[in-house]
Amino acid sequence: MQFTEQELLEVKEVLKNDDQYYGEYGRKFLSNSNVDVLLNNPKDFGKPTEQTKAMLLGRYFHTAMLEPNKTGLYKVIDVASRNTKLYKEALEEGSEEMLLLSKEQGECMDWVSAMKSNIRFFDDIYEPGNTYEVPGVEKIRGVWWKGKADIITKDYIIDLKTTSDIQKFPRSAKRYNYDSQCYIYQQIFGKPLVFYVVDKLTNSLGIFPPTDTFIQGGREKVMTALDQYEKFWGENPTHDPEHYIIQQELI
Repeated sequence: MQFTEQELLEVKEVLKNDDQYYGEYGRKFLSNSNVDVLLNNPKDFGKPTEQTKAMLLGRYFHTAMLEPNKTGLYKVIDVASRNTKLYKEALEEGSEEMLLLSKEQGECMDWVSAMKSNIRFFDDIYEPGNTYEVPGVEKIRGVWWKGKADIITKDYIIDLKTTSDIQKFPRSAKRYNYDSQCYIYQQIFGKPLVFYVVDKLTNSLGIFPPTDTFIQGGREKVMTALDQYEKFWGENPTHDPEHYIIQQELI
């Protein structure tokens, strides 16, 4: 794909809409969410991702923090679990949409309260002049990538994260490919990315700026993911993803 400057502006405008960003239009671009599947199971590349509870709560948390006027778009039901008759009756017939439970909404709002009640977090996140939920695209090694920045400040990008153990976040960050996210977003937006994190169990807070080593590790992941993409899915693929196997020496 090739874009003029005007076309790029139009692309970014379309990607502001979450339905477009996460839908068929957005799938024209690679994103950090593709890195894991390209590295570990190329056969699943391009297949729809099944919604999980963690994904639902993460989206609601981000909406409540950055676009609170849109929280009303979420369907919330006051039942004990998703196995109840009332929950199943509340689902639209044939719908695979997951509804948010009231107790889960309460948990999310606890995380929101923890961030908003901290002076440093509040001032950094809601600094006048910040912009929110900003989409961007950029070519990396000839392939278009997309990203949506939570918060763009004058000097850096703030990305909001939740974790089950904030003490282990520096290690889990690599496992969840936050290093490749740092590299991709720095290419797209031209600014470093810093993680502002809340512990889902204790509401403890942490700020985690990446080192050059962390970002370099992310770059290596992206380059390897691109090798896989070009091999199986690029303009001139040389391998069939259905024949992909893992081959690794045991040490």
